[in-house]
Amino acid sequence: MLQPFSASYAMARHRFLEAARARLGEVQSFAIDAPGSEDEALSLDAAIIRPADARALLVITSATHGVEGYCGSGCQLALLGDDGLLAHALRAKVALLLVHALNPYGFSWHSRTNEDNIDLNRNARAFDAAPPPNEGYAQLHPHLVPPQWPPGAQQREAVAAFISAHGFPAYQDAVSRGQYTHPDGVFFGGKARSASLRHFRSLLESHGRGFADIGWIDIHTGLGPWGHGEKIFAGRNDLEEIERARRWWGLDLAVPFAGTSASVAITGQVASLIYEACPEARPTSIALEFGTVALDAMFEAVCGEAWLRSYPHAPTEQAERIREAMRAAFFSDSPIWQGMVLGQFRTTFVQALQGLSFAPRQ
Repeated sequence: MLQPFSASYAMARHRFLEAARARLGEVQSFAIDAPGSEDEALSLDAAIIRPADARALLVITSATHGVEGYCGSGCQLALLGDDGLLAHALRAKVALLLVHALNPYGFSWHSRTNEDNIDLNRNARAFDAAPPPNEGYAQLHPHLVPPQWPPGAQQREAVAAFISAHGFPAYQDAVSRGQYTHPDGVFFGGKARSASLRHFRSLLESHGRGFADIGWIDIHTGLGPWGHGEKIFAGRNDLEEIERARRWWGLDLAVPFAGTSASVAITGQVASLIYEACPEARPTSIALEFGTVALDAMFEAVCGEAWLRSYPHAPTEQAERIREAMRAAFFSDSPIWQGMVLGQFRTTFVQALQGLSFAPRQ
């Protein structure tokens, strides 16, 4: 097919819907009540390709973190254009649920967060319980999202002092684990379940019902070496699930709560919805995380975008620089990087099909 990576959310959505309908898949769309950057309609879209004899389900999600959808959408579009891969899924008797742009607002506006500044991958928690504390973030917040941008010497020195006192891993954990106290901050998990996740849960309930085995690949960018796709276990701290994921995807599977991942262990990750929506299924889930820029550059871009949310009347030129920095932090225009992404996604997809093909039947 032609270049699968799109120049905007609006283009990506149009191409995804066209490709899904050409495959005669069922398409469902859920409107998001917010404007797009080009004044376009925003929607969470899903394509369902289900053979009559399907025995398992594979879910592929993109744009959980908005701007990361440039990568994830490209992978989904490449899959929809690949006769060989789709035929492989058909032979394996595996149904596909491709969810395009879990966070269409962030995709359109070059943000990781949604229309309410919620990080969807910190939002799938039980809100009837008290949120987990994050005292480190509370200490850092005034320096991460300061009154002016870029931050001044005082803010940079305060962050450096925190790292000196506690170490860089503690800093990364405090910033990115998730926080529920500062709605204008970074990695904010929200006060209630977002509309996108409510829609997504209903999709999982509708299309996951009856399958004993469900695989899930959630495509992300921003962490790790440039172009490398880290396979990050996204399930529960359960030995059987971890070993099953290792059988599917290899011994290099990264496990955040074991300290073997570029990602920290987080609260409220999207993948936990599978346990709510499909409680009788055996889920096997990963986040496929493609590296882009150094961690400090990624954090700087994220904090700049959070500042712009608080100061929406910033000069147009400055706002454009901040949004372009976000895109560059989570997507590369390099053909080499893009080729690495597509090759690794293809391998990960085939491995999931093989795992689902040999899963025990109930």
